[in-house]
Amino acid sequence: MNRVFIVAFFVLGSTLSVFSQDKGEWRARLRATAVIPDESASISAIGGTADISTSVIPELDFTYFFAKNISANLILGTTEHNVKAVGTALGDVDLGKVWLLPPTLTFLYHIPVAKGILPYAGAGANYTIFYGVKNGPAIAKTEYKNRFGLAAQIGTDIDITNKLFVNVDVKKIWLKTDATATTIPSVADGATVTAKTKINPWLLSVGIGLKF
Repeated sequence: MNRVFIVAFFVLGSTLSVFSQDKGEWRARLRATAVIPDESASISAIGGTADISTSVIPELDFTYFFAKNISANLILGTTEHNVKAVGTALGDVDLGKVWLLPPTLTFLYHIPVAKGILPYAGAGANYTIFYGVKNGPAIAKTEYKNRFGLAAQIGTDIDITNKLFVNVDVKKIWLKTDATATTIPSVADGATVTAKTKINPWLLSVGIGLKF
């Protein structure tokens, strides 16, 4: 029985070697991505929490194999969200819209399971830039602090040809920000409130890729 396990181990090892991704390979992917916030907030003075809309965006990423089966992955995309404070002493307050630019770098381990099928998993860091703020009708000014966060990623590439493949990918980003909103003078005497906000989005993606 032990000999069977030893033989199976060497067969599996030789198979993984055949399908290993070599150092120096590049991959690029273009995906449709649903950005789904898992939001919560602690809002000063008026209480309540945050409600942040889901969006669907194009996303581009690049993967470089700096060692066999190990790569660095840079994810690029930008997304716009509607933001509300809900359940507050003032009722539900439309804070307006904001764009997020969240470049994310992850390090991935690719697990060759069969010819043309290459799952991966990994983790890394994200830096989110908030820009293009559009204030809600009762808001005079809104500010968001740019922040670093952690990211985790799993997915798989499935070959169509030697160069083209389809991709399915799931990412989780642990993202927080401090938001400050000032109402117009006719609303709560122009009060300023702060909100420690967790956005923590899930990113669910499907797309096509190219090896080069």
